[in-house]
Amino acid sequence: MPFAYGHVFKDNLAKLKREGRYRVFADILRHNGEFPSAVHHAANGTRPITVWCSNDYLCMGQNAKVVAAMKAAIDKAGAGSGGTRNISGTNHFHVELERELADLHGKESALLFTSGFVSNDAALSTIARMLPGCIFFSDELNHASMIEGMRHSGAEKRIYRHNDVAHLDELLGAAPASAPKIICFESVYSMEGDFGQIGKICDLADKYGALTYLDEVHGVGLYGSRGGGVAERDGVMHRVDIIEGTLAKAFGVMGGYITGSTAIIDCVRSFAAGFIFTTSLPPAITGGALAAIRHLKESTAEREGLQERAARLKGLLSKRNVPLIKSPSHIVPVLVGDAALCKVVSDELLFTHGVYVQPINFPTVPRGTERLRITPSPLHTDAQMDHLVEAIDTVWTALRLRRAA
Repeated sequence: MPFAYGHVFKDNLAKLKREGRYRVFADILRHNGEFPSAVHHAANGTRPITVWCSNDYLCMGQNAKVVAAMKAAIDKAGAGSGGTRNISGTNHFHVELERELADLHGKESALLFTSGFVSNDAALSTIARMLPGCIFFSDELNHASMIEGMRHSGAEKRIYRHNDVAHLDELLGAAPASAPKIICFESVYSMEGDFGQIGKICDLADKYGALTYLDEVHGVGLYGSRGGGVAERDGVMHRVDIIEGTLAKAFGVMGGYITGSTAIIDCVRSFAAGFIFTTSLPPAITGGALAAIRHLKESTAEREGLQERAARLKGLLSKRNVPLIKSPSHIVPVLVGDAALCKVVSDELLFTHGVYVQPINFPTVPRGTERLRITPSPLHTDAQMDHLVEAIDTVWTALRLRRAA
C-alpha cells in the first residue's frame, strides 16, 4: 500500500491548529510616506490599521533618501544583479556597500548575503569547518539562523544559560585548552529585548583563546554614535572578531552581512556555499542600503526618537498594569503565556481596534512565554500610542489577563 503522504501533512497542520500555533499572515499594504499607518486586507474588505510590530525600527524603509536612492539605482543599473557574485553579479553597489559596512564596524572587510539568516548559517558553518575540533559556545537564546549554522558545520556545541557569563566561564574552562573555540551571542535578544554581555564575553574569549561571533541584527543602526550597534555603544567593537548584521531592520531594506578580518571574510567568500551559489542582491536594494547606512552614520535623530518612544510606551503600559517582560532596549515584550490566548488577543486588537501586533509563539519563544512583541518607531505619534494603550487595556480587562510579569 502506498505511503499516506497527505495524512502526514494534514496531521501536522491540525496539531499546530489545536495548539493555537498555526501562523496566519496579516495581509497589509504600507503606503509610502504614511507609515506606521497601513491598510489591512481581510476577507470582509479593507480597513486602516496602525502597525506596531515592524522590524523597520527607524522607518528607513519609508525614508525619502532611501526611496530616492533605490529608484536611482534602478534607473542606473536596471532591476536585477545579473548573477551570482562570482559570475557577473558583482556590481559597484556591492563593492561600495561592503566598504561602508566594514567601516561601520571598524573591521578590515565585509561580505554581503541575501539575508541575515543566510549570513549566519553560511558564515558559522564555513568558519567552523576550517577549524578541526572546533567547539561552539552558544547562548541558549541565540537565533535559529545561528543554531542552523552551528549544526551545519558538524562541530560540537555547548550551550550556556542566557547571558550567564559564569556558566560560560565554566564551560570554557572544562573544554580542552588546545581546541579551537567560537563564542556565539547576540547584542540584542529580539524576543526578550535584553542586551548581551559583550565586554564580559570578550574577557572570557581573551582568557580562553576563543573567537567571538556577535549577531548585531537588532542593534545595528540603533545604537552607537554612528549606528555600529551595541558593541559600538559599549566601546568594545574592536574586541569582537566577527560581527554579523542585517540590512532588513534599522536600515529598512533587506540582506545580511558579516564583517571581520580580511582573512576570515575572504575564506567565507571563497568557501561558503550559501554565498557562492546565490544570486546577489539587486541594485535597488544595495543602493537603498547605502543611502540608509550613510544617513544613519551622520544622523542621531532617528535613534533618539526611537528610544524616547519606547520609554514612553513602557511607562504608559506599566501604569495600566500590563505584564511587560523587563526590557532595557527598544523592544517592548508583553507577556500572555498561552499560545491560543495570544492569538485571540492579537486578533481582537487587529479586528476590533485596528492595532496590528503579531502573536509570538513556540518555537520562536519557549512554551508558556507566548507574547506580543511591540516595536514602537520614531514615527508613532502620541495619539497612536495612546490608542494602542487603551486598546490593550480594554482587551486585557475583557480577557482577565491582568497579572504580574
